[in-house]
Amino acid sequence: MAEPRFLCDEMLQRLGRWLRAAGFDTAIATPGSEDRALVAQANVEKRWLITRDRHLARFRNGDGRIVLLNANETTELAAELTARFGIDWLHQPFSRCLDCNTPLLPATPAQLDRVPETALAIAREGWYCPTCEKVLWRGSHVRRMRHTLENFDRGEWRIAKD
Repeated sequence: MAEPRFLCDEMLQRLGRWLRAAGFDTAIATPGSEDRALVAQANVEKRWLITRDRHLARFRNGDGRIVLLNANETTELAAELTARFGIDWLHQPFSRCLDCNTPLLPATPAQLDRVPETALAIAREGWYCPTCEKVLWRGSHVRRMRHTLENFDRGEWRIAKD
């Protein structure tokens, strides 16, 4: 079975970023996007449109690829999505840009020169987003995010604060 691809509506931006953190190809709706445009994008790109909007979920042209989630909190939304799709939250962690969804590449030595020395002292590796042109590295935020993804994967629906 092919890996699911997602499109999160404007209300589910945070869930979309967690899906990206887990390595899933996840588009996030542009603020103010019209329902018809979202349904068309999901259909053209063969994505599951994830929403909390009951009106959008009843859209007639959705070809069955619209998923209505009922929860309000990110952790509960993640649990619902896991139940629906069997999400593996440790799929390919931190392999996509959280901002633009582009697959990350290993950073070159020249790109690593843009990383703070204190970060490189911990791990002499990083990643590069060819779209955003950002260089990323494993800082304490990545450790916290990984802990949250591990919690999600175990069915412990909490977000790490430390």
